[in-house]
Amino acid sequence: MWTASKLAAQCGLSRTALLYYESIGLMKPAARSRGNYRVYGEKDLGRLRQICAYRTAGLKLDDIREILDRPQGNASSVLKRRLLEIDREIESLRAHQLAILKLLKNDRSFRRMKVVTKEKWVSIMKAAGFTEAGMHRWHIEFERSAPEEHQEFLEFLHIPEKEIREIREWSRRGELG
Repeated sequence: MWTASKLAAQCGLSRTALLYYESIGLMKPAARSRGNYRVYGEKDLGRLRQICAYRTAGLKLDDIREILDRPQGNASSVLKRRLLEIDREIESLRAHQLAILKLLKNDRSFRRMKVVTKEKWVSIMKAAGFTEAGMHRWHIEFERSAPEEHQEFLEFLHIPEKEIREIREWSRRGELG
């Protein structure tokens, strides 16, 4: 005889999962001890092991109930149906995989798409009241506080590598230009 916790542990489940299975009728209500604790026997352990085996195979709880509650029924039809569902899921995942591979193949073109250019950014900064000296202070602070992000931002603006190196060098030196 096992308590709910010990029976669940036998199958690698939580007590909560076992009680849930009982609440939805997948497991039969447990017998009660004199102290009103749930107690389970060998038959319960066998049923819970079957439930776990079917869950491991990816079956839905309703399908498991259908198999277990009608032992004379044809479990193979439920399993075949699930196998077809898995085949469709795999096919869908393979299509996603191919789409991602195509996107990765074209990754360089995504990075080169001109959404915001250096010129556009400078015009926004000027419109916001930044002077050349103010923009230089902005770069100096950005480089000081977040150098990696500063590099990424400059790349985002599609600034050539040589110019990025120059901006980061005078930013590190603190030159206002």
